[in-house]
Amino acid sequence: MEPLPDLSTLTDDDLRETIRALEQEEDEISYRRRMLHGRIDILRAELVARLREQVSAGEAQLADVERLSEILAGKAAPRDDGGA
Repeated sequence: MEPLPDLSTLTDDDLRETIRALEQEEDEISYRRRMLHGRIDILRAELVARLREQVSAGEAQLADVERLSEILAGKAAPRDDGGA
């Protein structure tokens, strides 16, 4: 990001043009951000759909329910994953 110029040297028209240019840049960045978020949402939805299919087919589990039940009941200590 460029530093601001010495504002005392700019005319009113220079200030207005600088504002317009920065607003245009902001609009472009905002559009790009929205597009990226949309793509992320699509990819996450695909991942969730695949996981649901795997769970329905018995190929995957969402969670180890038995292990979680033991932990919540205080019957087992949680595994130490090294802080991960």
